[in-house]
Amino acid sequence: LPYVQTTPMNANVSTPPTPAGLDAIHSSCRKLYADQPNPLQVTALVKYWLGGPDPLDYISMYANPGDASQGIPPHWHYISFGLSDLHGDGRVHEVTGPEGPSGFGFELTFRLKREESDTSPPTWPAELMQGLARYVFQTGNILCPGDHVSWHVPLDNGESRLQHMLMSMDPQMAPVVSECGRTQFVQIIGVCLEELKAAQQWNGPGILELLMKYTVSGGPWLVTDMRRGESIFELDPSFQQAVEDGLQRDGSDLTGVSGCCSWEDMDGVIGVGNPTVDPQFTLLSQVTPSGLPAIPEASIRRGSRVTQDLLDSASESMDLPTPDTSFETTAELIRTRTLEFVHLKFTVEAGALLPLVFKGRLQHGRHFTFKSPADDLAITFVCEGISGAFADKAHPYGAHGPWLQVLISEEFLPTITDDMKDLNNPEELKLPREYSWNDQKLKITIIPEE
Repeated sequence: LPYVQTTPMNANVSTPPTPAGLDAIHSSCRKLYADQPNPLQVTALVKYWLGGPDPLDYISMYANPGDASQGIPPHWHYISFGLSDLHGDGRVHEVTGPEGPSGFGFELTFRLKREESDTSPPTWPAELMQGLARYVFQTGNILCPGDHVSWHVPLDNGESRLQHMLMSMDPQMAPVVSECGRTQFVQIIGVCLEELKAAQQWNGPGILELLMKYTVSGGPWLVTDMRRGESIFELDPSFQQAVEDGLQRDGSDLTGVSGCCSWEDMDGVIGVGNPTVDPQFTLLSQVTPSGLPAIPEASIRRGSRVTQDLLDSASESMDLPTPDTSFETTAELIRTRTLEFVHLKFTVEAGALLPLVFKGRLQHGRHFTFKSPADDLAITFVCEGISGAFADKAHPYGAHGPWLQVLISEEFLPTITDDMKDLNNPEELKLPREYSWNDQKLKITIIPEE
């Protein structure tokens, strides 16, 4: 790691009184690890407020003995310093006081199963945590328990099946409050593709509960074992039915994603998105009900040339966002208008979520938004009864600048769900794949990623 150095905390250093935010986290760590007053730390060589690229000042690394009686193995426990307000003087975060969140209101943690040959903690989790922190600082999107992150490469840059992440509350680090505000500790859990997809389809907390049932998949403290070779659905095939039952009962918690898409009406007015953007170089972000955030051009820096895709869950709301006034369009385009016949295009990665949109969202009276990562274009699917929608049954396609709303009626929903069920197995599709419903004046095309 060229941008970090490993040092013991507070070793042979004379320092002034510790700032309140930093002291609150140190005190929590000292309480949990009284036998390790000076843990090894990964430290940013150039601090973020001095122009360095890495937002986290430190990542402390502790040896946790686990608890054999609960099936919790010995592991390394990583704790970040920097997403919360450590200093309280405005050098990084806005000062909020004790009543509000400290900085972004959270720090990251990670638990990595300790191998018998380990004499010191691996440092690759620190790079992983810095990458996630850069995303948070670049976008302002916080990571919450239940969120999921698609990473698309082994977390340790090796050959592991664990290439994605879920977020949970750390089981031992309780939230802390200081004069800088409140900080909670959000733990990273490594998961495989099948588990990520299940979290996307249903919800993160439900998958976390299943992961906790087996020691090898995490156990009660959700310890990540990078050598794990089986998904929870291979460990226990009944879990697949549990996910399907949960989706049928609860619907999906996923409100939207940033994905490669575009739209046009059949009169030739074209949405400004580019569906052929290479997804390897695109950040994916949550699209929250409070607005359509811009996706940063800067990518998370890694040792390889693969940019991570962040696909985060968002909280549910029956109210749609007011169109973002930052859309760079003319006053005439900002006027809401109705369209007669629309053509939607999605790359296969984004299009593979359409069955979830219909079954997990619209069927449960909820909306779903695709936000183009390259520009301000957005496509929101809505159903009847969604407040705030400008598309309705009489005019199912409405555009407000580059934002299109598509209303799928109750009568049409079973048909489109059945017609597009082959997207449940996108690897078997012959692309481009076109779906057309002339009676609905709707056409959807799924195109290759490149």
